[in-house]
Amino acid sequence: MNQRNIIILVAAGLLGVLAVYLANTWFSGVEERQQAFVEEQDLVNVAVASQELEFGTALNNENVRLVSWPANSVPQGAFNDLSSIEPGQVAIRPIAIGEPILQSRISGRASLSANLPVDMRAVSIPVNQVSGVAGFVLPGDVVDVMLTREETTVVLLENVQVLAIDRRSNEQDTEPAVVDTATLQVDPISAQRLTLARQVGSLSLALRNVENQEVGPTPSVTVSSLGYFRPPPSRVRTASAPPPHQSSSAPAAAPVRQTRSGPQMTIVRGTDSTNYEVPRYGSR
Repeated sequence: MNQRNIIILVAAGLLGVLAVYLANTWFSGVEERQQAFVEEQDLVNVAVASQELEFGTALNNENVRLVSWPANSVPQGAFNDLSSIEPGQVAIRPIAIGEPILQSRISGRASLSANLPVDMRAVSIPVNQVSGVAGFVLPGDVVDVMLTREETTVVLLENVQVLAIDRRSNEQDTEPAVVDTATLQVDPISAQRLTLARQVGSLSLALRNVENQEVGPTPSVTVSSLGYFRPPPSRVRTASAPPPHQSSSAPAAAPVRQTRSGPQMTIVRGTDSTNYEVPRYGSR
């Protein structure tokens, strides 16, 4: 091996060592700058989803990671350490990429009961294409429940959250579909009212803006408030029925004109009229 080749090998080795040194120095500087930024901004670690998590998806190291989060805006129920998430936990609500993993969105089993607050109940009511707003009511929406009975409609419940439509409980499934049932989240008293209302009338849903939390008062609506007037039965007459004094086959006789010789009085009986002459005072 000649001297030129030796010089080239030595130079290549030195350049390799220098490249490794510079790379380590750069990465160390990035970590130091990131740590300094975290300390300066008062950031903490928060567990977030690194993949889209559907209902029932098991949490693991592949779909959950730690990110820096401002300490003064950490959501309640967030995890700051992956070891804090117990093994076997699954998502009971859809979780988007980068969204914090919250205790209220995971459970040891993927069931609807795991979604319910301790003081609430889930009740299903029958709906169809009309009463279900043509299939546009989806899990996660907010609705009013209306009861119609005996030509009167009242708003039975307001601002009610929809937990599921038929067997769909995924908030990400936004395709409208004709369904048979809607499962609502209500308090125990409202659950009793819905159960009774199913027996005494028909229920309909009114979709409302999810940000509109205002409730009542809402007046009842009756048939009379629609401007509809139903005439009394005594004033209704069938057009094909002839008057009592006439035959259905013979035309009515033309009235006979009488010549007046003095004061007269006309007496009307039903549709007949009769003229009577009234004698003057003192005459016979």
